[in-house]
Amino acid sequence: MSQFFQIHMENPQQRLIRQAVDFIRDGSVIVYPTDSGYALGCHIGDKMALDRIRSIRQIPPAHNFTLVCSDLSEIANYARVDNTLYRVLKAVTPGPYTFILPASREVPRRLMHPKRKTIGLRVPSNPIAREMLLELGEPIMSTTLILPGETMPESDPYEIRQLLEKKVDLVIDGGYGSIEPSTVVDYTDGVAVIARQGLGSSEPFL
Repeated sequence: MSQFFQIHMENPQQRLIRQAVDFIRDGSVIVYPTDSGYALGCHIGDKMALDRIRSIRQIPPAHNFTLVCSDLSEIANYARVDNTLYRVLKAVTPGPYTFILPASREVPRRLMHPKRKTIGLRVPSNPIAREMLLELGEPIMSTTLILPGETMPESDPYEIRQLLEKKVDLVIDGGYGSIEPSTVVDYTDGVAVIARQGLGSSEPFL
């Protein structure tokens, strides 16, 4: 049976933030809010938790996981980012964007796309997610909470609790989320390609 934390969406309670981060450090799979919808998350180094997320979402081996980061300096640790790309990312983060970038050596191979050696990276604006990242001190390994057979992310924390109470360890209620996922921008070849149009505008990349 999963735990259920109600965390204020604008002024997150630090006690609950610390407890949520303890769940991540202890190998748990959590559901948490982002600025575009709810996500599944776990510790970047926990293979068992990653496998649980794969099972929940029923995603193929080639799925690009996302490292949700606190700021651009973290992104630069996990991806190859030149000065031009850095300026582009700076202009649109934090926000509802996920960037597919060539992974650095800091990224565990199991998180990369097996052939392209890429990784998804994101800096959210959601206060709960940001406070968790600051407390954790490293990225959260994440993927959008889109359940098998569905095309849009889950947005109701109470429904999520009912659907996943036996499959995850913690559900964070941060209010109703967006029904749109993040916009995915693929920079693998150095040119912006909109791989998925979501909540974020594609205009900055045209």
